[in-house]
Amino acid sequence: MGHREDLLEGAKRCLLAKGFLRTTARDIVKESGTNLASIGYHYGSKDALLAQAYVEMVEGMSDTFEGGGELRGEPGSLERFTEVWANIIGTMRDPGSMWRLSMEIVAMGDQLPEVREHLALAQREGARGIVTLFHGGTEEDVTDEQVDTLGYFYLTLMMGLMAQWTFDPKSAPEAGQLAAGLRQLIEAAERK
Repeated sequence: MGHREDLLEGAKRCLLAKGFLRTTARDIVKESGTNLASIGYHYGSKDALLAQAYVEMVEGMSDTFEGGGELRGEPGSLERFTEVWANIIGTMRDPGSMWRLSMEIVAMGDQLPEVREHLALAQREGARGIVTLFHGGTEEDVTDEQVDTLGYFYLTLMMGLMAQWTFDPKSAPEAGQLAAGLRQLIEAAERK
């Protein structure tokens, strides 16, 4: 690996160990075996490097969300909904999970406008990708309208789950409870 990749991998390890705010440029350099100047050269700033590392960590979760590519439920079905949320929730159980890091980043967003802008763009692509996870197809087939509705619906649900699993994991909902709630909502809407 070159310095760019070494920095990125070192930044990922630092984020998980120390979080966003407590990670210093020196921490990343020590963890990656590089030098301070290489952060600016390759990424522009420590915060830009950390934002890129975080985005890559989230993107790396997609295989886990898919259950290693073994989703059995039909795309768009309640079975698929339950299965995918069970996989996502499984990643939230670990006390050192990256979802705790996500909550830190959400809470400090106003303090780091450069990072916030970078992550907002990545979030839009995440919304596109999550639609395919639940409904099948490819990201290229997902329309902007689907991103703005289904994609952000799922991301909003994920953010709520992150908050609940971070704050009180003992009472946070399981996938079956989410599916039961969705089923009740659909039934109530159909009666109206």
